[in-house]
Formats: sequence, C-alpha cells, structure tokens
Amino acid sequence: MTKPTIFHKILAREIPATIVYEDDEVLAFTDIHPRAETHILFIPKQFVESVAHAHDHLAHIPGMLIQKAKQYAEQHGITGYKLQYNVGPDGGQEVPYIHLHFLSDTPLGNSPEGIPSEQH
Repeated sequence: MTKPTIFHKILAREIPATIVYEDDEVLAFTDIHPRAETHILFIPKQFVESVAHAHDHLAHIPGMLIQKAKQYAEQHGITGYKLQYNVGPDGGQEVPYIHLHFLSDTPLGNSPEGIPSEQH
C-alpha cells in the first residue's frame, strides 16, 4: 500500500468528518465538496484502491457498498439518488481508495430522520 489517504485518516479519526453511517464493514460520511444536496461517500473499512483492484476475495466490496447505500436511502426516505464509482485518475477518482458516491437532490435535513449532528 502507498501512503495513507485522507480516507485512511478519516477511518482512524485523525481528521474530522461528518459521519452519517458506520458498521463493522463500512463508514459513510458527507463529501466536503458536494455535487448534490446530499453527497455521501461510502468506503469499506478494508482497503481496496479501486473497483479495478477488487479481485478474488475483495470482489464483493463494490456490491456491499451499493447495498449499504441502498439501505441508507431506505432508512432516510430518500427515493431518488445516483450511485457512482470513479476508477483511476483518468476516470475521475481523486482518492486512491475505493469509494461509492451517493448523490441525491433530497437534502438530509428533509428526510424523516434528518442529518446526524455527530461530528468526528
């Protein structure tokens, strides 16, 4: 692995992030440069550089992130959203750590549970 990315540092709680979901496998937090009312990044706790690197025992990770995003949307009453993976610098991936973009025009403050107030 190369040097730790910003996502490694968020996972280690070395830098703050607005965390909106966490379980044993996944961490989700708001994007600091949102491209929609709701822009959340879902990352696995197990490092994988990109979708292109999800081989063999890591192949389940992209689908797992999609499932977590779907569950998040259902729990927050968000019925319309986009899910996006960027792969490699030529594909727009800015951080070499697999992450799923969850984008919606539904603001979290208008969802049934609202935006979490917890800051990490």
